[in-house]
Amino acid sequence: MSKIPITLRGAELLREELKRLKTVDRPAAVAAIAEARSHGDLSENAEYDAAKERQGFIEGRIAEVESKLANAQIIDPAALDADGRVVFGATVNLEDMDSGQTVRYQIVGDDEADLKQNKISLSSPVARALIGKFAGDVAEVQTPGGRREYEILDVRYE
Repeated sequence: MSKIPITLRGAELLREELKRLKTVDRPAAVAAIAEARSHGDLSENAEYDAAKERQGFIEGRIAEVESKLANAQIIDPAALDADGRVVFGATVNLEDMDSGQTVRYQIVGDDEADLKQNKISLSSPVARALIGKFAGDVAEVQTPGGRREYEILDVRYE
């Protein structure tokens, strides 16, 4: 399996989630199963079924997070030196050429993308159009609403 890029902060969040899953959620699921077992007949025990299902979800998520961390290529945006070029982890200020509206995005991995926090996925159309460009360049992006042009105002690595 190839390495998947993730920011330093994204890796920290995955490690925190893994720790919580192993130290809080897993023991709680085991306790819930034990509690449900104490209620008697397991064949008609919805509490037991729900607790087992929850445990299965937690174990699956633990395996998924461990796999993501094992295959991660952790990139610290603050340590990048790409000479002003837009690369993974860069924070980019853009101006929509049609509306004049400005927006700031950080290009991150698929798992850390969150538009509410202005973090866009490396595989998004906007990020793909920006990669490799410099401040002052214009990027054309094909969006569901049609072709858009963005001028790159500033590229930072933070």
